[in-house]
Amino acid sequence: MLHGSGSLFRCRPARVAILFAAILPLAAADVPGIVVQQFHRAFSLSLVSIARGSSITFANVDEFDHEVYVDSPNFNYDSFEQSPGDKAVVTFTSTGSFEVRCHIHPKMHLHVDVVDR
Repeated sequence: MLHGSGSLFRCRPARVAILFAAILPLAAADVPGIVVQQFHRAFSLSLVSIARGSSITFANVDEFDHEVYVDSPNFNYDSFEQSPGDKAVVTFTSTGSFEVRCHIHPKMHLHVDVVDR
């Protein structure tokens, strides 16, 4: 409740706790993390740094198919063909530096640094 002009917003602690308990699961579910778009035969980012266990969503907003892949001694992934409108979620389970590429468009590349945090 507000008390006069210039006063602070006041709430009972129990009501605040209930409010946060109701909102936090929704907020966590709605947070997309890092989203990299594939558009004009390119990734929207060229460099990403994330913690091990984090995910990157690759969203194909292009008019062409794409195929995201990582080929490294520590980590491998292949999305197979992504049609326009498709999304691929890649969870990086190993630390290191990785090049994400597209099998269909070899000039596409994204550098991902994965670290322990």
